[in-house]
Amino acid sequence: MSDTTEGDTAPAPEPAAAPVPGSASVLLLGAGDRSRELALAFQRLGAEVRVVGRHPDATDAEALTALIDEAKPDYVVADAGAIATDALITIAERGDVEVFPTPRSTRLSLDGEGLRRLAADELGLPTAPFWFAGSAAELTAIAQHAGFPLVVKPVAAAPGEGESVVLRPEDVEPAWRRAVAGGRLSMQRVMAETVVDVNVEVTMLTVRTTGPAGPIVHFCEPIGHHQSDGGDTLECWQPQQLSPAALDAGKSIAARIVNSLGGRGVFSVELLVRGDEVYFADVRPRPHDSGLVTLRSQRLSEFELHARAILGLPVDTIMISPGAVEVRYAGPQSEGAVMEEGQVRGVLADALAVAESDVRLYRPPDSTDVTARPWLALSMATAPDPIVARDRARRVATALRRLR
Repeated sequence: MSDTTEGDTAPAPEPAAAPVPGSASVLLLGAGDRSRELALAFQRLGAEVRVVGRHPDATDAEALTALIDEAKPDYVVADAGAIATDALITIAERGDVEVFPTPRSTRLSLDGEGLRRLAADELGLPTAPFWFAGSAAELTAIAQHAGFPLVVKPVAAAPGEGESVVLRPEDVEPAWRRAVAGGRLSMQRVMAETVVDVNVEVTMLTVRTTGPAGPIVHFCEPIGHHQSDGGDTLECWQPQQLSPAALDAGKSIAARIVNSLGGRGVFSVELLVRGDEVYFADVRPRPHDSGLVTLRSQRLSEFELHARAILGLPVDTIMISPGAVEVRYAGPQSEGAVMEEGQVRGVLADALAVAESDVRLYRPPDSTDVTARPWLALSMATAPDPIVARDRARRVATALRRLR
């Protein structure tokens, strides 16, 4: 039923925000809902944003160079890994366009072997013992040397994708096949890692900016996270309480890897924590799904922090409330059943009846980005305590599952 009365006219849709004259121009290389959130963050700061999504120009060096020369942006921001990195290196070296993340960061985000060797061998960061294999036979030899259990995963993949735990010799061959088939990029190489008994997996969102005295590193409150349902659901909460020693160690590890990669923006540093011990696991030079909790928990979300830092604007990492989010990913069964409008409204009413809750629903995509899993639903909640926030987010997610 329309809310307008007879003689009224419905308001026209609002146009996209126009850039502020004289403001920065950004060429954003990415696709999907995460890139749309980032584009909005730039636009709200007055920037002119052009998004290049699932397009061959982003992966072809000559075409990408021509695109950048035609657009003449102030900033090129890569929000996906499958980018023509060589072209970005050439553009960055010219000096007339700032490129973020640094091309080196983009390359290492696709090279798990190079990143792990940087962290462990060059920077001396604590990590779980690790090895790399280029065949099932090499992986078998590693398992015989290292013993069981072992975690086997692709060198380039989303968290949990293509990953398996090897418990006995007969598990090695299936783990190899799963890893080489499960990576976002086709690489016939896997990483094997000793299983570390940890208390929690933590994302340390780290914001690198520059000031008159040089680079400055800011830290968000630690974010705990856990994947379930075979990797189809990610639960995140902030803050994750750490001991003072673990918090200091986590910040030190994050600062060292981020300063090594350089540039400006948000870095999602993944850590494994056991008591006071902290191990480096991974880093992504851009906002990551575990940081989606900041859409409600912080004054500035990870997308707003990334945009501000890249544009050279002041940032703050103030947390305004403990919060939690449950991210449900789109997959082969995401089409769901056809529901009447009233049924959908009933599901949303049940979900939003949870105190301090919010939801975001997304249409399953026709195709998937090679570097980011598409979201199906975000179930968010805040509370005075992160434990209560997690419980509320789970209740919201339970209601939304009726939408399939």
